[in-house]
Amino acid sequence: MTELSIFKDERKRVFLNANGADKPLKSPLSLDVLDRARDYRLGRLRAEMARQDVAGLLLYDPVNIRYAFDCSNMSIWTAHNPIRYALILANGPGIMFEFKGCEHLNDGLPGIDEIRTAIGWMFMCAGDQAGARLAPWADEISDLLRQYGGGNMRLGVDRMEPEGVHALTQRGVQILDGGQITETARAIKSADEVALMRWTIRVCEAGMARIYEHSVPGVTERELWAHLHFENARSGGEWLETKLLTCGPNTNPWYKECSDRECQPGEMISFDTDMIGPYGYCADLSRSWTCGYTPMNDTQKRLYSAARDQIDHNLALLQPGLSFAEFNAKSWRIPDAYVPYRYSLAAHGVGMADEWPVIPLHPDFDGAHGGHIEENMVICIESLIGEAGSESIKLETQVLVTPDGPQRLDQFPWEF
Repeated sequence: MTELSIFKDERKRVFLNANGADKPLKSPLSLDVLDRARDYRLGRLRAEMARQDVAGLLLYDPVNIRYAFDCSNMSIWTAHNPIRYALILANGPGIMFEFKGCEHLNDGLPGIDEIRTAIGWMFMCAGDQAGARLAPWADEISDLLRQYGGGNMRLGVDRMEPEGVHALTQRGVQILDGGQITETARAIKSADEVALMRWTIRVCEAGMARIYEHSVPGVTERELWAHLHFENARSGGEWLETKLLTCGPNTNPWYKECSDRECQPGEMISFDTDMIGPYGYCADLSRSWTCGYTPMNDTQKRLYSAARDQIDHNLALLQPGLSFAEFNAKSWRIPDAYVPYRYSLAAHGVGMADEWPVIPLHPDFDGAHGGHIEENMVICIESLIGEAGSESIKLETQVLVTPDGPQRLDQFPWEF
């Protein structure tokens, strides 16, 4: 493949591979960075387990398993088929219960002390034997808690079918919301995590540059979206959480998924990457530009300018110690004409996926959860601007919170 020749913005070309568009990006990070991040993440979980006084933490969510042990196996499939799980014992080992035949995928991972074969008791794989498989599963989990818990039978669980909760409860296990543990632990990033995330963002920006280069009249929304999949997959990434790329009238109202609609000259192309990339980290970035690289019309310029104002204003607020309520009180006020077409969030956490905290946009803030912006959180600042009869402008940037102010992790250019 030769390098494409119609690139209209040299600022964006730099995000493609320096060797041209024919090779995947290769991470410059050493294994030491990954090993330190693994150790830090498992330490964060164990510290939060101790703070919440649980004897064990049972994880089925593949993102939480990746965070804890850095092991990955059929993540999308296991996200809706609870067939593999991890158990971290507060005063004992970290055990990975792996899908039968896949145990070798965990070889050499430093956080895993023991590998066992998972017991799958969901109906899809167990059928009328589900109840028979449930009992030994519950016995194994409860016996491990008794062995290492010192009388503490409190177990954090991130997600569980009701049959599992009932079976463990019958065996004296007290089930708590493991999401409070995992979300709190994941919220604060180490320098090594940030380095891994920066690389995922670099790969994402190469995919965004590829979308830009192909943003010509007649291309379909799905064809454009495929370029991000392509760049992510060939550079060692995982998956895209959504399909949010639309053009022209499909951009408003927001949340339509990409379709076979062909983009027309001068229409806005707006997208939100939601990309789970290399090392399992998320690049959650949004941009908007015109099809065919035409100058924006007056309405497009006005909406885009408002979106930039919202991003810049709210970005500047991010300081350690600022409460979510204070952020809301000081946040950019969306003009009335744009309110019916607004995005629901002003900001949210991000790590291996979108994470806690979630800060609603000011019209929707009543009833939002409490908390504070903390140093070394990574926060996405969001904007969606549209009005009656217009297209929507979607912008989003990913930011590290530092004592010296917010530090953007993405560099892909705005249009102005």
